[in-house]
Amino acid sequence: MGLRPDPELLEALDKDQTTVVEKFRARFGPGILETQSFRKQLSIWIRPGDVTEALRFAKTDPNLLCELLADLTAVDYYEERAQSEPRFEVVYNLYSLTFNRRFLLKTGVNEDESLPTATVLWRTANFLEREVFDLFGIRFDGHPNLERILTADGWLGHPLRKDFPTQSDQFPNVEA
Repeated sequence: MGLRPDPELLEALDKDQTTVVEKFRARFGPGILETQSFRKQLSIWIRPGDVTEALRFAKTDPNLLCELLADLTAVDYYEERAQSEPRFEVVYNLYSLTFNRRFLLKTGVNEDESLPTATVLWRTANFLEREVFDLFGIRFDGHPNLERILTADGWLGHPLRKDFPTQSDQFPNVEA
């Protein structure tokens, strides 16, 4: 999916990362699309249909206990993807205070698709999902208040999309 680090720069999974991946593979099997370690950061790609259960699993499994959704963001692979790959990658940055462990859970989504909200698991997902919606246009089903949060009222489009115009007279400089 999208851009990837040079395969020569990828690292073998360490013992702890291998344990995490094995737990996810045992639970989700073919739902785990890919795993990698880059700069000691574990990334796990999962099918969009499994994302809610995977997040719940990461939070509640006694050997994972990701109590904190540290961040939720997205990447637009507008022109850097194969035709069959989704345009966006949504990234859940999960952290376990108990085990001092961080990993990224990633899933792909196209602009006409949506993902289920993570607000049922972490209250912090509320504003993080609103930010992703505002800047990328990715919708989160079941979100309690999916409205713009950063752009001005009446803003057209989503400014972090790669096809968003770099110059716009939508909101001219007020000092002009």
